[in-house]
Amino acid sequence: MNIYQVDAFTQRIFGGNPAAVCLLEEPAKEEWMQNLAMEMNLSETAFAWPEEDGYRLRWFTPKVEVDLCGHATLATSHILWQLQKLSHDDTARFFTRSGLLTCTKNSDWIEMDFPAKQAIEVTAPEGLTEALGVNPIFVGNNKMDYLIEIESEEVLRNLQPNFSELSKLPIRGTIVTASSQSTDYDFISRFFAPAVGVNEDPVTGSAHTALGPYWAAKLSKTTMTGFQASARGGVVKVRLVNDRVLLGGQAITVMKGELY
Repeated sequence: MNIYQVDAFTQRIFGGNPAAVCLLEEPAKEEWMQNLAMEMNLSETAFAWPEEDGYRLRWFTPKVEVDLCGHATLATSHILWQLQKLSHDDTARFFTRSGLLTCTKNSDWIEMDFPAKQAIEVTAPEGLTEALGVNPIFVGNNKMDYLIEIESEEVLRNLQPNFSELSKLPIRGTIVTASSQSTDYDFISRFFAPAVGVNEDPVTGSAHTALGPYWAAKLSKTTMTGFQASARGGVVKVRLVNDRVLLGGQAITVMKGELY
């Protein structure tokens, strides 16, 4: 059985967000998938196998299974096209915990169709802003993550969160965002999820299902480009269509391994 490592939301090796992709012929035991994800020790390991007219897709961090993951979905569709299990014009169809997700290929870009996960303004829970060390402009919650806007890109890039305190919050992760100083991007962000075993995720597609609606309302735009300002960095194109967020990214295969 082969397993692949793909850098997603980038066109260069060692950039973007690495994900492991394991293509199966049939469903595997949940314990085995979780153990393999722990062994790979990446932010996400994706498992896919044929189902109906598409693939069943599940995502695991080193600690838990998650309901939605953008970069591992991008990585999985990239591998399916690379191995010619899909033709260039085919739509990749994935059955997931978040419903049907589809991906289409346009040259070396892949566009993923995800449900919008709009964050509703809330009062910051005790300990959140202190753990981040910020004075937020906005705090929202979409039942998956907190979304926090802060005053500047400079402050965002220099954040040094207290991961121990963040991990105590009863939610998957925290998205911190600011407007971009660069004309190449509309907004930038970082994503912290120590509660699920990922202190800082390099590039988080699913976070952009909240970032898209948030910045669309602020900027009066439905097509935007985001940059996730982790150490590896990555670019996510965002397009809003009704209650869906279309996320565009590139991907490159780094390695192929064989499982015994």
